[in-house]
Amino acid sequence: MRILVTNDDGIHSPGLAVTEKIACALSDDVWVVAPETEQSGASHSLTLSEPLRLRQIGERRFAVSGTPTDCVMMACLHILKDQPPELILSGVNWGSNLADDVTYSGTIAGAMEGCALGIASIALSQCYDEGDRHAIDWSAGEAHGAGVIRHLVEAGWPKGTLINVNFPGCAADAVKGIKVVPQGKYDLQSTEIEQRMDVRQRAYYWIGLRRRKATPPPDSDLGAVYDDYIAVTPLHLNLTEHAALGTLRTALQK
Repeated sequence: MRILVTNDDGIHSPGLAVTEKIACALSDDVWVVAPETEQSGASHSLTLSEPLRLRQIGERRFAVSGTPTDCVMMACLHILKDQPPELILSGVNWGSNLADDVTYSGTIAGAMEGCALGIASIALSQCYDEGDRHAIDWSAGEAHGAGVIRHLVEAGWPKGTLINVNFPGCAADAVKGIKVVPQGKYDLQSTEIEQRMDVRQRAYYWIGLRRRKATPPPDSDLGAVYDDYIAVTPLHLNLTEHAALGTLRTALQK
């Protein structure tokens, strides 16, 4: 099985190395095409206003001067166009991609683009308590990632659907199991705009997210990882809200 590995944290991210280990436990035909620099929050964006640069940095390893979407396109439509991958693994992200965050996530977007191209795609993320991100424990994904993916591939899932996997922020031996759960919603969130001044006394701004651990329903992606389970959530690209179709048709199609 040919596997493509990508991410949004960049070609030098420690999470990418974890994904490579997972992929190599599944296949000996693993290719890496990842962003040259961090693309967190890029969502499903692609680069149209400037050219992309492609840099080969090793055997079957490439860096792209663009977004995760660009990377998957470059891999599937250029580098591997004669034999596209059968599975795409995006991650392991440096932090969770749960609940509302999936709409911002470049990690999810890498899997989205693979899904749009008709390739089985899985997004992988490692949760951790907010604090020193460099002290993150990657062991849950390292120990359980290959097994989770094997089970998913054996079970299969519908076309037009990608799989979002979040590993809990605990040691590998503390993981309680796997829960297949729906996407949740943060009930406590604070988005902050922080103003700073540069050396010329001109203002510039940082957007920051400050999350506080809440008490989400156990049958949700948030609840699962908070309880030290691996959360597996199927997501699809069709964003139609079918429950609203009837009401709006009645109101507008007169």
